[in-house]
Amino acid sequence: MTNEVFTLAAWGVLILIGLLGTLTVGVLGWLAYAYWVDIHQTQHTVRRNFPVIGRFRYFFEHMGEFFRQYFFAMDREEMPFNRAERAWVYRAAKKESTTVAFGSTRRLDVPGTVLFVNSPFPALKQDFAESGPLTIGEHCRMPYTTSSLVNISGMSFGALSQPAIRALSNGARKAGCWLNTGEGGLSPYHLEGGCDVIFQIGTAKYGVRDERGQLDDDKLRAIAAHEQVKMFEIKLSQGAKPGKGGILPANKVNAEIAAIRHIPIWEDSISPNGHPEIRSVDDLLDMIERVRSVTGKPTGFKAVLGDIDWIRDLCRAIHQRGRQCAPDFITLDGAEGGTGAAPQPLMDYMGLPLTQSLPMLVDVLDEFHLRPRIRVIASGKLITPDRVAWALCVGADFVNTARGFMFALGCIQALQCNKNTCPTGITTHDRHLQAGLVPQDKAERVFHFVQTLVQEVGVIAHSCGVDEPRKLQRRHARMVQPDGQVPLLSELYGTQSFHPAAAEMRAYE
Repeated sequence: MTNEVFTLAAWGVLILIGLLGTLTVGVLGWLAYAYWVDIHQTQHTVRRNFPVIGRFRYFFEHMGEFFRQYFFAMDREEMPFNRAERAWVYRAAKKESTTVAFGSTRRLDVPGTVLFVNSPFPALKQDFAESGPLTIGEHCRMPYTTSSLVNISGMSFGALSQPAIRALSNGARKAGCWLNTGEGGLSPYHLEGGCDVIFQIGTAKYGVRDERGQLDDDKLRAIAAHEQVKMFEIKLSQGAKPGKGGILPANKVNAEIAAIRHIPIWEDSISPNGHPEIRSVDDLLDMIERVRSVTGKPTGFKAVLGDIDWIRDLCRAIHQRGRQCAPDFITLDGAEGGTGAAPQPLMDYMGLPLTQSLPMLVDVLDEFHLRPRIRVIASGKLITPDRVAWALCVGADFVNTARGFMFALGCIQALQCNKNTCPTGITTHDRHLQAGLVPQDKAERVFHFVQTLVQEVGVIAHSCGVDEPRKLQRRHARMVQPDGQVPLLSELYGTQSFHPAAAEMRAYE
């Protein structure tokens, strides 16, 4: 018996030595091959001058974007979202405590920092109120009334995976908020959860297009026939890429997505830069009226502002035609938006951030007395309570966020959204990677994120002395200036002539 054990052990050692030898030969063979390739290739100077070793430069450059967020970047310095912001969303989505100790790590002297005006007489708990219902498109055949404050911004099925859309749909129903389809059409997964849905009409008219890519009224009616579809949003531009259409690479255009979008399978899905039939403010109003008359539901548009003059032209055209022809809402996206794949020059340099554009839009609509006829929906990195509260102070009626909900689903900011390799299963159609995203679990996180975000916006509102978030006004916040001064928003932008909550209270009275 002992001899048998010894023999087996000897064979084991010999096999191990053989495997190690084979592995060593394989490694040496690869190194020799890599050395030969590197010294003969002409594209990379570093690899040519430093064969084999030079390859590690590209490896570390690639891995750096992942390691920085965990080991090297400070809590408040990473872009596009820093660790403190992401950590708040993660805790909110998991229903964990969002309190912190030992003081804020946020610098309070940086220009653009918003500081809220605490009241010496804050609202008491017995006075707290929930945000009341607001109606969008009250003159439509089927107006939409909702109390939802924070909603899910446009992210299409295609850009997002099937389990991600399912989680968002079910979570939105639990939270009582709406889900925007993005420009990729209406899928069964948007409807699965039973939530309110906003159908977005992109420049390619996905889901409502005919064979020539033009808007098909019959398909539009078919979408409107779904009771869950509450409004229609015509997308002119988005924060990630103002002036550029949607980009969905061919490796994401599977048979199901192609069928929903009415496009060829396994071909790049590239939307036009703009709507060919919308080349002026009059064309835009014509399209809004067409969609509204066909569907009977509130219709508005989404845009990024680079200039306010065309909004003034739009308002003048509305007054000439009559208030009934106005868009029922405007979704304003800031240039800091970024869920979509986009050319870097557009991502970095095109359009105005929401901090500049939202006050401009609100003030022009007030100037032409078009509120509350036109509701304002703000979108652009509004993932934390302070950003939502700021938008309400400036004059937004509702807030949309996309990346906030991506973090709630488990996004780790791996920056792989456009490569079909998302490690969290959110933006990939790889079945293996999708398997880690369980819709039932993530739906709860979506619900908790909305619940906690609205609750903590309420905490800010109560500290400012008002009983609910929509009563926040520009006098309730300040903004740090380059010279160190911290004026009220009402001093920077002027006082609003219209306020959503006040108007609704008068209406109910």
